[in-house]
Amino acid sequence: MTEQQVETGDPDGLERLWTPHRMTYITGEDRPDGCAFCLAPGLAEAESLVVARGELVYAVLNLYPYNPGHVLICPYRHVADYTELTEDETVEVAAFTRRAMRVIRSVSSPHGFNLGMNQGSVAGAGIAAHLHQHVVPRWGGDGNFMPVIGRTKVLPQLLTDTRVMLAKAWPAL
Repeated sequence: MTEQQVETGDPDGLERLWTPHRMTYITGEDRPDGCAFCLAPGLAEAESLVVARGELVYAVLNLYPYNPGHVLICPYRHVADYTELTEDETVEVAAFTRRAMRVIRSVSSPHGFNLGMNQGSVAGAGIAAHLHQHVVPRWGGDGNFMPVIGRTKVLPQLLTDTRVMLAKAWPAL
């Protein structure tokens, strides 16, 4: 079976979109020992999905994105709360967020963006111990019936292809 496959002709008359690569997210099998955001900058670019590196922060693709190009802006320093950032870190998080938006616009022309930080697990942070800013490109119609009814997110682009595209455009903007 391919990475994703639509199966038709099912006896119950339903079509199924198979996304077996998502099972590692559900089971937690691929979670590293330690903080993923502390480990990512030390890995090779393709392994870590790092798009760009700054002095105090870096941009990395979300391993489980809402949309293609979903980037996270992370400080290198392991800090959980926005109020714990230094002034310099705060400035670089903001600058990287702006740059991520420009880069994503230049390569995939989204119609808008969601920006945000989930502070604490109760607020939805998957990795609450390490602060990260979400930059999520949005297109008209991207919130279709699949996530609501099918409980499946359809992504039209592989993470590795997205990383290469954004990393290549980052220095120019």
